Amino acid sequence: MDGVIARRLAALYEEGRRGVLCIVAEEAGSTPRSAGSSMLVYPDGSIEGTVGGGIMEHRVIERALEMLSNGSAPLLHRESLTADEAAFDGAVCGGTLAVYLEVIGRSRELIIFGAGHVGRALARAGETAGFQVTVWDEREEFANPENIPWGRTVCCPLEKFFEEKGRFHGRTSVVAVTRGHSLDAEVVRALEGLPLAYIGMIGSRKKIAFVRQGLLESGVSEAFLEGIYQPVGLPIGAETPEEIAVSVLAEIIAVDRGADVAALRGEKKG
Repeated sequence: MDGVIARRLAALYEEGRRGVLCIVAEEAGSTPRSAGSSMLVYPDGSIEGTVGGGIMEHRVIERALEMLSNGSAPLLHRESLTADEAAFDGAVCGGTLAVYLEVIGRSRELIIFGAGHVGRALARAGETAGFQVTVWDEREEFANPENIPWGRTVCCPLEKFFEEKGRFHGRTSVVAVTRGHSLDAEVVRALEGLPLAYIGMIGSRKKIAFVRQGLLESGVSEAFLEGIYQPVGLPIGAETPEEIAVSVLAEIIAVDRGADVAALRGEKKG
């Protein structure tokens, strides 16, 4: 790997930014770069390094940007250059390139809306499980490092929190456990269309039905609401904030690991 790319990778982690590392893994025929060539693709489409330039590299960049948008797992992307494309790129003949792509700079994140008893317990459990935790609340007496020393606390108006769209990505799990129904609804409404791994909302079935109806009437799509885990958490009979946190985190981990969550929630028969 190029030394410049290695230094840029370190900077991504230090700065909390994201990018896609692209490394030529295989080559056959006439290709512009050899195995081991590397490139970083940033969310704005800019790059560092190269895997060969031309049409092949353009396609790799497009795939990398898709991964940043959708939160895809690492993959091996194959590109073939036809004779006409090769001539256009100045190559002698066509070839095949296999490029390994991996999103770098972000790990599993847990954003908790609500710094009450359940939010606090969930923050502690999330950090213990290795998640990068952020807890939001508009009440300063709750959202502060003294009350919640695990992860990061943010105290600001809700709309300001959502101004930073880059904090949400395909490995972000979100749980709404705010102080009330209307605020939970505001959170859910703001989440529609964002790339997320998991969304859960606390509350009784009666409360959730009430909130859901209001969201539908305000224009939130039914398809989006169907993807929310509600009531949040696996049904283990949890009662205390700490037990609820365990049930919620277990569900998030199950989703992340590809487990049969419907069966775990008792939604399948037989």
